[in-house]
Amino acid sequence: MIKPNYPNSEFELGGINHVALVCSDMERTVDFYTNVLGMPLVKSLDLPGAMGQHFFFDAGNGDCVAFFWFRDAPDGVPGVSAPAAIPGIGEIVSATGSMNHLALHVPAEKFDEYRQKLKDKGVRVGPVLNHDTSAMQVSPTVHPGVYVRSFYFFDPDGITLEFACWTKEFSDEDAHVPPKTAADRQPAQAPLAASTK
Repeated sequence: MIKPNYPNSEFELGGINHVALVCSDMERTVDFYTNVLGMPLVKSLDLPGAMGQHFFFDAGNGDCVAFFWFRDAPDGVPGVSAPAAIPGIGEIVSATGSMNHLALHVPAEKFDEYRQKLKDKGVRVGPVLNHDTSAMQVSPTVHPGVYVRSFYFFDPDGITLEFACWTKEFSDEDAHVPPKTAADRQPAQAPLAASTK
């Protein structure tokens, strides 16, 4: 199985302990993550002061995906707090500080089988994207320049999920793009409130 595995000179990190997301309906979330995705529920608790709940699902490899359910959480806003569309189908931009999507590693040899399995369970999945270094950064076919294959889908709250498999090992040549800064941003302006005269 191909996975990046570079030494960390500062900290001994063993992967992702958990990522914590927010859902609107914990019962529906438990149903989707356990029954559709097959992720075992490993820990559940009520938060102090009846503020909400916090549940953890096993994502494999010792990693977990956790969810908060907050009694007073505001609704998410597609295109702001999360992408408005499934990548490969529509707009993927989300706000600074948001979680754009959560990619789960799947075995390359089961990639196509898993996509069909989700479709058979009634999940709307996006097209297969063979990510490469071409101008559009995606290819209709697998070739030596493809570094990861993936497809995307939504959970019941519109959280963008991805099933992905690495297809090649990285080298020093793969990390050469200069990083942009805050000065390079051109954030979309919020619409002005309508004048009330």
